[in-house]
Amino acid sequence: MSGFSFQSLTLRQEIGANSYALTLGDETIILDAGMHPKEEGDDAIPRFQEIKFDTADAIVISHSHLDHIGTLPVAQREHPSCPVYLTAGCAALGEALLHNSINVMTSQATELDIPSYPLFHHREVDYLKDNWMLRDYERPFPLNYDKDESTQVTFFDAGHILGSAGILFERNKKSIFYTGDVHFHDHALIKGARFPDLVEPDVLIMETTRGIDERPGGNIKPKEAERLANNIKRTLEDGGSVLIPVFAIGKTQEVLTMLDGFKMDGIIPEKTPIIIGGLSTKMTILYDSLARQTRRTRPGFQILKDMDVITGSKKRSREPIEYKPGAIYCLSSGMMSEKTVSNIFAREFLPNPLNSLLFVGYADPATPAGKIKKASTGDLIRLDGTHKVPLNCAVDEFDFSGHAHRDELLDFAVNMRPKKILLVHGDPPATAWFKEQLQDKLPNTKVIIPMPQVKIEL
Repeated sequence: MSGFSFQSLTLRQEIGANSYALTLGDETIILDAGMHPKEEGDDAIPRFQEIKFDTADAIVISHSHLDHIGTLPVAQREHPSCPVYLTAGCAALGEALLHNSINVMTSQATELDIPSYPLFHHREVDYLKDNWMLRDYERPFPLNYDKDESTQVTFFDAGHILGSAGILFERNKKSIFYTGDVHFHDHALIKGARFPDLVEPDVLIMETTRGIDERPGGNIKPKEAERLANNIKRTLEDGGSVLIPVFAIGKTQEVLTMLDGFKMDGIIPEKTPIIIGGLSTKMTILYDSLARQTRRTRPGFQILKDMDVITGSKKRSREPIEYKPGAIYCLSSGMMSEKTVSNIFAREFLPNPLNSLLFVGYADPATPAGKIKKASTGDLIRLDGTHKVPLNCAVDEFDFSGHAHRDELLDFAVNMRPKKILLVHGDPPATAWFKEQLQDKLPNTKVIIPMPQVKIEL
């Protein structure tokens, strides 16, 4: 495709500060603007400098997780004239998450001596938000209304979290589809992806997060939900409590919806206290506010209205959550990172053999949650630089990933039969697995693993 190109703006070939430059004719698009979760300061920012200052025609955001939206204000600062396109759900959650990120960076500036933090400020987010253009699913729109010929863009529900989108770009009879982060099956609260039935598009840009996950595909969530319910039931009957580390966006709301179902089915007692933290409370309020405007497995269900949930304070300075037996604690962060609510709460929780620590999502091996998953009963767990406690409680892990299984993504790509496939959002072993499989199943398709700073002609 003459005049069409793709360039990864990521720091390395891995899951991190996800951002890409897509050039379609005379229009340049920044696709996502993430913050790297393992880096600090300027090293957490994508290579926006690869694009000349204020020359981008649009920034398009797939969803509101920090690794996709966390440096959006930095990208807007580099390209002050261009609009940002995103869904209403992505905008609502993203705005709240960016403001929370400022609070975290401000604390880290002093505690970790990072002079460049915060990367942006509250007033800046409020000001830049005026350039956010909200768009509905499945309704094409042009990037530039003033041009006779402009790229057509269409958002499709990606089923990952509220407001997540796969994105179709069309220009000069050419089509490029970006999956973003995708999940094809229904969750407890929101429905799975509804992607277009594209046949032989020119380019597929596909996530590869679970490329090294050998566990069977298919919809395993009903069985996992049954196993989770029975585990909670057993712990409560034995006089203990349950801690479920969750991410404030997406996982909190899915777990709360499952817990409501467990109560309705009589698996756990109706009066069992369920406690969440302040950030999760704020995000759940936003989820509830969009209950009637989004595709739901339970249409109209509002968590904080229809459930009896003990919510955390939204104030930054708050007392630690008090432990009580016979309760369920859904606390962020999902990886139990230092200074988060779940990490602080774990100091008292882990030594109690009556309790159960139940993981419902991925945890990086270097984080406290990742270390606990590999530990044995009785091991000392370092939660932060000061606290080291014995792991006496039961630990179990459940697969409620918000990403499609590798076999499902493989089938999706094979059925689409694109002319080119770009494999992104995956660590090297994951992208390598996909490349090998796709080259075997689609011999006429060019499969590419984009390297940072390398422009790929489309």
